[in-house]
Amino acid sequence: MFNLFKKKASALPPEEQAADCLQRKDYPGLTRAYYHMGKAAMGAGELEKAMLWLSRADTIYSARDDIYEAVGEALTDDCSDRIGELEEAPLLSNQIIGQLEETVDGLGDAQVRVWSLLTLARLVPVGAALSALPGCEALGTLERCLDIVVQSFQEAITQEDFNFIKTTCGKLYALSDSEAFFAGGEVPCSAGAPLQVFDWNAMTTLLGIEGLLDGQLRNLSGEPVKDDGGLIPCALMPDYWTRTRGGGLKEIPQVQAELERIWGDLDFVRSGPTWAAVAQRIGEYKALDIFSA
Repeated sequence: MFNLFKKKASALPPEEQAADCLQRKDYPGLTRAYYHMGKAAMGAGELEKAMLWLSRADTIYSARDDIYEAVGEALTDDCSDRIGELEEAPLLSNQIIGQLEETVDGLGDAQVRVWSLLTLARLVPVGAALSALPGCEALGTLERCLDIVVQSFQEAITQEDFNFIKTTCGKLYALSDSEAFFAGGEVPCSAGAPLQVFDWNAMTTLLGIEGLLDGQLRNLSGEPVKDDGGLIPCALMPDYWTRTRGGGLKEIPQVQAELERIWGDLDFVRSGPTWAAVAQRIGEYKALDIFSA
């Protein structure tokens, strides 16, 4: 029997459309809902929200050809153009990336790689929590990968460890295009609102981790790859804070604290620390809750 009082999905506000499409696994519909949410936010001058929703739409339609074809080129082209425009806007994510790019150019590759590893250490607890979600199990292996990479700077690693990281890289790359990522679940978070695995969409965090790990394997194999520092700002978690708090990211205490850690890590790396000091700092970060006020 039909429920005459239930609104059609297309008649719902975009936020409710997104929830409805997600529940029904209507991914073209979910893409359209995110696109319209981003477009509306952009029109209202809420640029961080616009980047959040438009980037989510872009990730979903880029993940599968059937979704891309279903939403059509008019939407994908406009979405891409809008993201390009937002990448030039004075957003915190853009500003920090610009600052890091300038700074990284003046550092040695090993220094940049250690700087990136310090961020990865802070993401280890986040990955461990999200690994409980179906299809996200690989996120629970980040701690072991981190420890192996740190070891590889000091001594030879085993073939087993090399293969473990290589396998993890493949799983992270596959996860970035999977339903488990763009339509995955959520876990409790100390900041209050639940944490979604899709909150790692910002700054392409999954691919940043994969790139760091794969780059180290290539270096060990005699194919030097420089670390571009892309992972360094990822523990800012801009998608989570924009989705759950709104307003200016710079006003959020946890974001302010992470910015201090980023630049504090730079000073630490420049000081020429021993590996014992690096290990101690990493250990402290692996026990840190970046969502705690």
